[in-house]
Amino acid sequence: MTARPLPARARPLAVAFRAAGALALSLVLASCTLVNGSGNQEAATAKADPSIVASAPEGLADFYAQEVVWEPCEQEFQCARVTVPEDYADPDGETIQIAALRAPATGTKTGSLLVNPGGPGASGYDFVKDAAGTQFPTTVRDAFDLVGFDPRGVKRSAPVTCLNDAERDEARAKIYDLETDAGLAAALADNKAIAARCAEQTGPVMAHLDTVSSAKDMDILRAVVNDAKLNYVGYSYGTFLGSTYASLFPDNVGRMVLDGALDPSISNEELTSGQAKAFEKAIRAYVASCLRQDGCPLSGDVDSGVQQIRDLIAAVQQTPRTAKDGRLVNANMFVSGLITPLYNDQSWPALTQALEAATSGDVSLVLRLADLGADRTANGTYSSNSTFAFNAINCLDYPMVTDPAAMRAEQQRLMQESPTFGYFFAYGGTNCTDWPYGNIRTPAPVEYTGGSPIVVIGTTGDPATPVEWAGSLRRQLGNAALMTWEGEGHTAYGRSNSCLEDAVDRYLLSGQVPADNTLC
Repeated sequence: MTARPLPARARPLAVAFRAAGALALSLVLASCTLVNGSGNQEAATAKADPSIVASAPEGLADFYAQEVVWEPCEQEFQCARVTVPEDYADPDGETIQIAALRAPATGTKTGSLLVNPGGPGASGYDFVKDAAGTQFPTTVRDAFDLVGFDPRGVKRSAPVTCLNDAERDEARAKIYDLETDAGLAAALADNKAIAARCAEQTGPVMAHLDTVSSAKDMDILRAVVNDAKLNYVGYSYGTFLGSTYASLFPDNVGRMVLDGALDPSISNEELTSGQAKAFEKAIRAYVASCLRQDGCPLSGDVDSGVQQIRDLIAAVQQTPRTAKDGRLVNANMFVSGLITPLYNDQSWPALTQALEAATSGDVSLVLRLADLGADRTANGTYSSNSTFAFNAINCLDYPMVTDPAAMRAEQQRLMQESPTFGYFFAYGGTNCTDWPYGNIRTPAPVEYTGGSPIVVIGTTGDPATPVEWAGSLRRQLGNAALMTWEGEGHTAYGRSNSCLEDAVDRYLLSGQVPADNTLC
């Protein structure tokens, strides 16, 4: 899938790995073939319909009425930059631009379908460019312009800028003993220095990268593509963005699919706990599958196989290993490499190969998986700023526990909930301790009063957004239908079965709402 939807709060920013994600990553690991849309190579100028402009929130009419030029780009797509306020509390102040990419409808167009693959920090621009032809069926491609965008703070849209590539490598390779006062102090000092670099290089927009602001950007995007209602597919963190939009603009919701649901009512600590438990469940499911295959490097029953993985982690924790490229692999990077392929069970063979090599002393394949999760290419460059955008957005969206005693108590709880990974999910509060901007949101149930039913999807074996969160979001939305896929991996639509795929396609194309509590 593509998007590292929801990186887990694991370790300080200086050595963070993202345990939860969205769609792009699975696509990379599954080696899906890229198929672009037919694309209209003529530049197109879009001006919002007067009735859409008339409904703009106070002070924002000029943004809703702006003319947007969609230029040919990326071979067969169209790209545009959409101007939005930097700070919605001051719409007459500074502005930023949101980068968007469109795959034009290949048949008779009925509207636009906005897409977000997750994160926070994942690029919707890249997702549509790389996955339009594989993630969505021909019928949906025929009917909709697929529109991907980089949310504010992400890649091409007023990006959070912090470290160069060499500095990112250095930060990921650092080792801290966070259970000691000295180790925690060292991590906090490094994080404080990185945060200062982020603030200096990114500028004042870093105070306005929250999800509410991004949801308001989405309504301007809806207007400039001339849609009276927003049609939207959001994966993982994209479900949080979608439910936030629905609460802010209930009358503007069209057909909305929220897949791999995030529960907006839970705290950061509850989110981390839920992920830790779900990833423990996922590694057990992987081990059970591996043990049924020829050539599995694990042996015995599931408990024994999981223990062998824990022993590997402990060995790297005790003595970091050197990969074939000469880079040092610490336990945090090693665990990141194990977690990355758990997003999609089609990627489990890659995990098996990496474990087989690691048991023989070669951690190079595990490092490659960790690099994929960090968006590091083979030539040593990083293709995105997702790690930094993730942190910037979360520090605004969530109050964090930053007291050392409380973080250490959380570590003990996480290690009980996930003996394999829990240690590496702890100390997330260190990411925001010295962040220059405090949280501006308090988690709370979402409220939706719109008349258009929303489809919420959960996957029983989802490691990044536990299936229980989908049920919780469905209850909060009220006017919604819940679908559950009995499968492994993160999110469902685009990789599940005909029961779910056909139902979602019918909903997008005709508005036919699936039966609530459908199990596929």
